[in-house]
Amino acid sequence: MFSHVAHIQSKRAWGVSLLLTGFAVVGVPLLNMAVPEGSSLHVPDYLIALMGKFLCYAIVALAMDMVWGYTGILSLGHGVFFSLGGYCMGMHLMRVMTGEGVYRSALPDFMVFLDWKELPWFWLGFDRFWFAMLMVVLVPGVFALIFGFFAFRSRIKGVYFSIITQAMTFALMLLFFRNDTGFGGNNGLTDFKHLVGFSLQESSTKLGLYILSALTLFGSYLVCRYITASKLGRVLTAIRDAESRIMFLGFNPLNYKLFVWTFSAVLCGIAGALYVPQVGIINPSEMQPANSIEMAIWVAMGGRGTLSGAIIGAWLVNGAKSWFTVACPYLWLYFLGAMFIGTTLFLPHGVAGLTRLFNRKKDARENGACISTPNTALSSTRTR
Repeated sequence: MFSHVAHIQSKRAWGVSLLLTGFAVVGVPLLNMAVPEGSSLHVPDYLIALMGKFLCYAIVALAMDMVWGYTGILSLGHGVFFSLGGYCMGMHLMRVMTGEGVYRSALPDFMVFLDWKELPWFWLGFDRFWFAMLMVVLVPGVFALIFGFFAFRSRIKGVYFSIITQAMTFALMLLFFRNDTGFGGNNGLTDFKHLVGFSLQESSTKLGLYILSALTLFGSYLVCRYITASKLGRVLTAIRDAESRIMFLGFNPLNYKLFVWTFSAVLCGIAGALYVPQVGIINPSEMQPANSIEMAIWVAMGGRGTLSGAIIGAWLVNGAKSWFTVACPYLWLYFLGAMFIGTTLFLPHGVAGLTRLFNRKKDARENGACISTPNTALSSTRTR
């Protein structure tokens, strides 16, 4: 009976996911292009760009949920992987606008301003789109693999792992702030012109990037759902709940942790690459520890170990942040803290836990009705 109910709920969840993805990919663009601007149903261009950012954040939330919600690894440094993917995309966008900058030079404008004479070796190849996309995956992935190997091999976990990831993002932020590192220093990379021949100032290009972000989010959700529903996902959950027992059963947690850690970093890198052309800038402030902490808050508020809850949490928190930064920016951090504390105290399973609680109460009522029926029949038989 319970497996049948779970099957129905799973089908319902897939139906809702497909419906929301269809609306995001088809419905929202139609409301933007086909509905007149004066209509209340019209979706303006600025909202398309804003929702595109939220979709990128949702991909990051999925990545965080994989390592924290399913594997129990709390990372406070995922902003690094997001930024590395963004910098790879930004370097490509700077390279393809050769001669179109303020100084009309073959070098990026910030290099001309800093009196650089030639392009650094690590910028070579970024004028090719395929190479840049390969680096979007490889740079955060390889960096995460190396960092994770030494951390997990040393059996660093818990709060100690969280601290070293936060130290990592802070150190890289300070490194990228330096002008002599070749990444634009404090200002970062900005003033992008076009991507694969399409002007980034055109509303149609921004709409295309929004659709691509929505499809990437859905694809990421499918891959994450496949992993968590497989044997690999069950091992990851077992590592979260009782790592010592997993080792006793003959599994090596190092390999599983390395896989999910690297996979999560790659997802963040892809999200960063989609984020940069929609926002128009990437700088070291994206690496600040506060950003990585917010990523963990998205997952906590949405619901750890649910995937869909992580997406909901990213939208809720960033939607509230967008409103507060316009209406009353000085209250945002207080509101964020109040939301996090309230979720911890009253919704330990996050917003997604409300659905679980509702289903549990519904099942209890149905089971109570089923149990009361034979008892009633028995009492009526005794009366006779």
